[in-house]
Amino acid sequence: MQRDAAHIPFTDTGSYPIRGGNVVRPLVDGEPAFRRICEAVEAARHSVWVTIAFYEPTFRMPDGRGDLFDVLDRAVERGLDVRVIFWRHVELEQIDPGVHFSGTASERAMLQARGSRFLARWDRAHGPYCQHQKSWLIDAGQPDEVAFVGGINLNRGSMVSPGHAPTDAGNTHDVYVELCGPSASNVHHNFVQRWNEASDRDAQDGLWPDAASQDQLRFPERASPKTGDAVVQIQRTVRRERYTDSTPTPGGQTFPIERGETSIADQYLKAIDTAERTVYLEDQAIGSPQILDALSRALGRGVHVAFVVPIEPNSEMAQARRDPRNASFFGALGALGQFEHFTLAGLATQRSSGEYQNVYVHAKIGLIDDAWCTIGSANVANRSFYGDTELNASIWHGPTVRALRCRLFEEHLRHDTSPLDDVAALELFARVARENTRLRGLGEPQRSLALSLDPATYAS
Repeated sequence: MQRDAAHIPFTDTGSYPIRGGNVVRPLVDGEPAFRRICEAVEAARHSVWVTIAFYEPTFRMPDGRGDLFDVLDRAVERGLDVRVIFWRHVELEQIDPGVHFSGTASERAMLQARGSRFLARWDRAHGPYCQHQKSWLIDAGQPDEVAFVGGINLNRGSMVSPGHAPTDAGNTHDVYVELCGPSASNVHHNFVQRWNEASDRDAQDGLWPDAASQDQLRFPERASPKTGDAVVQIQRTVRRERYTDSTPTPGGQTFPIERGETSIADQYLKAIDTAERTVYLEDQAIGSPQILDALSRALGRGVHVAFVVPIEPNSEMAQARRDPRNASFFGALGALGQFEHFTLAGLATQRSSGEYQNVYVHAKIGLIDDAWCTIGSANVANRSFYGDTELNASIWHGPTVRALRCRLFEEHLRHDTSPLDDVAALELFARVARENTRLRGLGEPQRSLALSLDPATYAS
């Protein structure tokens, strides 16, 4: 049954308007996502613009396409305008080298040796925070421009196929979304703003290959033509004082760029607070007291809630659990378990030997009432909501959301939930996850990926 998303409001606290007329295509897991991105790059006729947060040198694109720089260099050889914004965090490079491309002397020497001619700028975030956006924009400003927005990092563990067969490089579950239509122009606008104001654009090592090759980009003057019927709003986290002035947005309207933007957090809260039937979240973090409060309110209304997280929590979550100052937060998380219609779950796959491999849930998505979803780079955590620079696409389109729910549950449960409505599907999710946990407790093999977790002890 197709559901109407009219009851879920959009936020008016961001830079970009809600736009109809889009085509959206969620891409589940790294191998199919990067295969589709590479296909779009190979079909591009004008430009390829990319924002990158984390990158590991061992990362390879699917189907023998080589590494990131092979893909970019081939696009340059075809005469395309290729630009990349890399996050730079000098302290991280010293503490944990090789997890992001910060433009060190050795990395620049590598680009020189291979003759790379794409344009790049390095962009720091405020203080300890991250330029966490992960987007690809193909043929920016052209009628058929295509944008990809999501959270998948360029590392070996992310290059997995749906189903999560065990690998020797780690196993990460993640999601991107492909976007065509008027809202792609807002992804375009975001890239231009970051490019023109990249923090290190005037530094000797803050751009590639040299200053003479660099130029400031023009903001899009109009939105791309309508291509479908999905309603989309591009939303962001931009830390206060990140950008210095107002800039025009396409479509004949002027929207001021706030000196601080929290539209992703605002949208999550609006969506959960208006949920009528179901809330399904996947995220590597539970780090927002406001979201826990909103979920508690939803559960109190009888809404079914499932939250899929890593079985082994990220280091920040584990560290927070050990700090007694966070007792009230973890108490609130544990209290969600008092509701029978709440499920906290993780994912694990099994080797032929019988050994289990945890699947690291890195996706940053929310689905509500089979009618609305958000897909992007922002974690459900105050750091992503108010500190890091983030980019999400929120989508009001029942057929897309329902199809995404069915695809995810087919992977996690090994059940076809297309005959079920969203409530019945979440009830099935809860039963299967609890049964798998019971089986593992008896030393018997689990029957699918999903495992229920205890919210009262999670991250202990």
